[in-house]
Amino acid sequence: MPKKLPITDLLRKAINESGVPFLTLEQKTGVLRQSLMKFARGESSIHLDSADEVAKFFGLELRPVAKSSQRAKPAKGLTGQPKDVK
Repeated sequence: MPKKLPITDLLRKAINESGVPFLTLEQKTGVLRQSLMKFARGESSIHLDSADEVAKFFGLELRPVAKSSQRAKPAKGLTGQPKDVK
């Protein structure tokens, strides 16, 4: 079974192996080439909306996988809403 890479690694690999100039990526995705270059070198991260545009350019997509017993469960009592602190 092939090793599953994190999303950021897949995006970096797509950028680095594509040979597409950073100027072209910038023009096609709207993501600044300086940001793309730093991301490709592993020096910084990119915003999720930028990652979406880069993934779309390379034809990559995120798909759900079958549920696994190893998936993390949300902590009890967490609802995603901030609580009032007194």
